[in-house]
Amino acid sequence: MRNAQLPAGAFGLESAVFPQGPALNPDIRPAPAAIEAPFPVLPRPYDAAGLAGLAARYGSPLLVVDCDVLRAQYRRLAAALPGVVLHYALKPLPVPAVVRALADEGACFDLATNGEVDLVRAEGISPLRCIHTHPIKRDADIRHALEYGVTTFVVDNPDEMEKFAPYAGRAELLIRLSFRSPEAVVDLSRKFGCDADTALELMRQAKRLGVEVRGLSFHVGSQSRSPETKVHAIDACGTLMAEARREGLAALGTLDIGGGFPIDYVEQATPIEEFCAPIRAALARLPADTRVIAEPGRFICGPAGTVLTTVMGRAFRDGCWWYYLDDGLYGSFSGQLYDHAHYPVEPLFPGEGAAEPSVLAGPTCDSVDVIAEDLALPPLRAGDILVGRQMGAYTWASATDFNFFPRARVLPVNV
Repeated sequence: MRNAQLPAGAFGLESAVFPQGPALNPDIRPAPAAIEAPFPVLPRPYDAAGLAGLAARYGSPLLVVDCDVLRAQYRRLAAALPGVVLHYALKPLPVPAVVRALADEGACFDLATNGEVDLVRAEGISPLRCIHTHPIKRDADIRHALEYGVTTFVVDNPDEMEKFAPYAGRAELLIRLSFRSPEAVVDLSRKFGCDADTALELMRQAKRLGVEVRGLSFHVGSQSRSPETKVHAIDACGTLMAEARREGLAALGTLDIGGGFPIDYVEQATPIEEFCAPIRAALARLPADTRVIAEPGRFICGPAGTVLTTVMGRAFRDGCWWYYLDDGLYGSFSGQLYDHAHYPVEPLFPGEGAAEPSVLAGPTCDSVDVIAEDLALPPLRAGDILVGRQMGAYTWASATDFNFFPRARVLPVNV
């Protein structure tokens, strides 16, 4: 019934007094403020009391990013791939403290969006240390990067090549090839990349447009279980570079081998030294003057991230305890959906009682927001803290504030 009139006092509200102003519901909280320096020092290995102290001081949920681990991971990969220029891919953890720590190590940077351009510019990074690798760009994106000073871009189709005609002489290109990998957890060659014949056509098009092509690139996929496809891609690119030289199409002196270097989660990954050994052998087959670059993201920042999340409440359902946390699939555990990762999660303190199959659920009203089932846990109570490890990559970066539950605050330590 439209415009129906309710009798006075129908709900017993005729004498109610309603509060005014913005504080109607104290549970609706704004996004948490960024944590500012000075940042704490947190010795490794972490002890439970130290992590609990951080949660007490900075709140929960909290993503602790250890810059010492960032530096160690960068150095380890650089040692496993000597002579390869490492461009940290900002996508998995675009945090200013991460950029600063890696810049001090001599890292370069892989950018894909205007926001990432703005982040490195704000941190004083020279554009000469940056490349722009998104294969699909608006003209405004190209201009934004060029205005900053980035000159190396990536294309994989004729329409994108045409976009660079107005910038001939200002921009140089890498052509991205597609190499599908069944060994990668996340396939990054389905959405982007071209085959070798198309790459040659793109070089001919570039020559007609007066656009300079400097090299090739590829990304076989994220969290690769084996280096086999990457080795195949390097060999195939070497063959294509030789063919381009024979045809006089381009002097291809750069090869970007992408990322995908694996880390441990619940399942252990191949040690990076072993993983990179056949890659080094394949790179040695390229001409000696080839400049090789890579785009590691997860390998550098994944192990640096530790999430602290707190039990909001619990319920005994279907024969087991459900524990509802203040972080979930719409927050730091978003990578379980988008990145297919399964993080090691455990109580910060061991607790008492036998471990029994339990369910960890996120805070939102959505029933899909379940982190883990049949997870052996001791009895927990509201206020208990759980810790998620290896959670630096594709967690906070892909989190949302859905249902007005704010994403975790980011706390850099050992800066």
